[in-house]
Amino acid sequence: MKPAALFAVLFALLVGARLCHVNVLWAEENLPLAAAAQMRHGAVLYRDAWFDKPPLLAAAYLLWGARDGWPLRLAGALYALGACGLAFSFARARWGETEGRWAAVLTAFFLTFDTASAVLPLAADLLMLVPHLGAVYLAWQGRAFWAGVVAGVAFSINAKGLFVLAACALWSPTASLAAGFLAPNLAIAAGLAWQGALAGYFEQAWKWPRLYAADTFVQNPLLTGLTRTANWLGFHAALVVAARFSSRDRELLAWAALSAGGVMLGWRFFPRYYFLLLPVAVLMAARGLTLLGRKRMWVLALLIVPAARFGPRYFALAAGASQEWADTAMDRDSRQAARLVTAPARPGDTLVAWGFRPELYIYTGLPAASRFLESQPLTGVAADRHLVESRPSLPAGWIASNRRELVRSRPTFIVDGLGPYNRELAITAYPDLSSWLAGYRETARSPGSIVYQRR
Repeated sequence: MKPAALFAVLFALLVGARLCHVNVLWAEENLPLAAAAQMRHGAVLYRDAWFDKPPLLAAAYLLWGARDGWPLRLAGALYALGACGLAFSFARARWGETEGRWAAVLTAFFLTFDTASAVLPLAADLLMLVPHLGAVYLAWQGRAFWAGVVAGVAFSINAKGLFVLAACALWSPTASLAAGFLAPNLAIAAGLAWQGALAGYFEQAWKWPRLYAADTFVQNPLLTGLTRTANWLGFHAALVVAARFSSRDRELLAWAALSAGGVMLGWRFFPRYYFLLLPVAVLMAARGLTLLGRKRMWVLALLIVPAARFGPRYFALAAGASQEWADTAMDRDSRQAARLVTAPARPGDTLVAWGFRPELYIYTGLPAASRFLESQPLTGVAADRHLVESRPSLPAGWIASNRRELVRSRPTFIVDGLGPYNRELAITAYPDLSSWLAGYRETARSPGSIVYQRR
């Protein structure tokens, strides 16, 4: 099959799978999508909209107008196809055409048949995949400065871009690499400083994530890491076994070790963290499959495991079965709550969403009344635990200061999407918000949300 025909088939797979999720928003894409929507309303990131990730993550969503539905899913398919193209080019340049084809096929396969909440959202870990591949490819070619620039772009999407820079240094440990890395980051810092958002950037995208990473909710990180890594290796056994027959390239093995270190960062081991390992695993597996010749069919048979585990959900979702899924329950509730808000809403109305429910800004189309698009900076409790825990990770003074800022806003609507799950973190549970809330009345409820409207 010629490369053009191969990529047409891969794109059909990628876009078809993603369009099955056209009516679902996953948690990891909600906040950058909502932040991009506020940017379209004129907000400046970190100054007018609280955002705890690097800036290019939200800015990327502006490329398709910060829209959900089919534009979001088409963008995801095109992005995944770009990753396939880079893997193809890298493997072909390093070894040959056959390796390139296998690299493209394996990339498309594992960007489809994996945990939906990981492979569907263009979140920080997945969105770093293309610059990760591109930076190392450039470093391998000896183009150190441009490798550094692309690694800098990766860092402006995800702080784990530092591991991308370290991987590039395996081939191009030069001052040009460091200079290239600094170039986009200094340009972004200068732009934020000009907009009066630099202090907010350091506070939100660096101070808060550092506190978050240092306070894992995982009871036994070592056991959890071993278990989840074993699961990943099992579902990616075709990559692991094929890589075993690849050439023993010290740089590739060191790249794999660095990527594994990035997965461990924060001691949480979410499925999306393993995207750091995917580029090097795909390249080594592509080489191994080529060297195996006809024996490769025994290794490819291992692809049946992830296809059987994750494939049926696409068909079930297309048939409307998501109404029964626990992992889409909150998204369904947000859509219901949004309808309760939009029914009485008028032009010029604004919203505050309490809880980690930034999708409410997307579903209602209303601008945020405050810079806090979700309640982590207002409760101090991270979203990965706030449905069941109430212990804050942020300093009490910082949280109280953020709530004092919140009460100076005058939203038309407030939606508490956290209180029905955890009463201790309900918006009504904070005495310093009681006078502010007295100006609102409850107007509607969904199973997981309470809607308040200004009197």
